[in-house]
Amino acid sequence: MQRIAFTTIVVKEIRRFMRIWQQTLLPPAITMTLYFVIFGNLIGSRIGDMGGVDYMAFIVPGLIMMSVITNAYGNVASSFFSNKFQRSVEEMMVAPVHPLTILFGFVAGGVVRGVLVGIIVTLLSLWFTDLVVHNVWVVVSVILLSAVVFALGGFINAIFASKFDDISIVPTFVITPLTYLGGVFYSIALLPEFWQGVSALNPILYLVNAFRYGVLGVSDISLLHAYVMLAAFVVLLTVFSVWLIRRGVGMRQ
Repeated sequence: MQRIAFTTIVVKEIRRFMRIWQQTLLPPAITMTLYFVIFGNLIGSRIGDMGGVDYMAFIVPGLIMMSVITNAYGNVASSFFSNKFQRSVEEMMVAPVHPLTILFGFVAGGVVRGVLVGIIVTLLSLWFTDLVVHNVWVVVSVILLSAVVFALGGFINAIFASKFDDISIVPTFVITPLTYLGGVFYSIALLPEFWQGVSALNPILYLVNAFRYGVLGVSDISLLHAYVMLAAFVVLLTVFSVWLIRRGVGMRQ
């Protein structure tokens, strides 16, 4: 029963964002292409190398990671809130479906969208630079864990949101600033020691650098610290999400 419920939620989620691919898959591809052209070709040609590699190659992993986490987050946040708004989530609450099944179903849909957008952005980046993956296992594991973390974050955002405008608050005022300050466009080795310490408090810095290590073999932070942080976030956010579902927070009104 749980397997059928999980499969149903995942298939529904995939069909939902694929049906409107012009709004879910095309805009990130266009946005990242503009980043490649402006920051990579125009500005990057003046900067030269960053962290011992060509600047275009340096920013590609960060831009791929940025597209993955924003789309994984946005997919779950908008989808689950829509289910709340339409009250279809109440049917899942009264059905014999385990809270983990509901959670993992929506999270899996967000992960699929995030990874799919990441693949599209990666293919586009090949028009601008040559990428040779340094460690494929690091690339795959970091992408999946990062997508899961932000999909869980999107789920929690949707639970507490009371109107559609609430969904955009966290991405606009939290995720976007942290992403731009997370070493996507620069190496924190260029910063003064104080600001390097401040940057170390930014969790996205670890995701971007771990993924950059998997692609290029260079990183500003310890790979072990990145995995520990990712694993900790997955566990904490999963436990918190299940607790919210069991309590019916934001769903029983």
